[in-house]
Amino acid sequence: MSDSLQKWVGRNRPPRVQITYDVEIGDATEKKELPLVVGLLADLSGQPLVPPPKLKARRLIEIDRDNFNEVLGKIAPRLDLSVPDTLKGDGNLKVELNFTEYDHFHPEAIVAQVPRLAKLLEVRQQLRDLLGKLDGNDELDALLENIIQNSEELKTLKEQGPAETAPAADAEASPT
Repeated sequence: MSDSLQKWVGRNRPPRVQITYDVEIGDATEKKELPLVVGLLADLSGQPLVPPPKLKARRLIEIDRDNFNEVLGKIAPRLDLSVPDTLKGDGNLKVELNFTEYDHFHPEAIVAQVPRLAKLLEVRQQLRDLLGKLDGNDELDALLENIIQNSEELKTLKEQGPAETAPAADAEASPT
């Protein structure tokens, strides 16, 4: 005999809120538990590209920790914003944010959706990597300190731009 869904959930995932009341039947007092069921009616899609169906056509969606990303992917919340451009200091920056997973709400994921901020995040990561390489490497530390102190070397490095690695040249240089 199969149990109801409420009893299965009660056994496998006990609810955090348990409402009980005492029922007096004759001289005996019996404790009864009321199931807590919450229904939420909300438009969580933000500014969707496709308009949502009419209210009558919408159905209840059961959300729990196991299917949260799946439900979020179906709802596909989206924001289309115009925010002050504090990077350049003039005008506004058009930002479109899409959230199809819970992890997309983390600051790094939001930054990754804005191209200019994503570049800054990449530079930040490169600086962290450089700091990691500098840790305990006195020779590299002295070389970088020399470049920073010598303004002419710094100027020539700026003019050269970022170094491009050539895998073919590395392969030729390695002894076989």
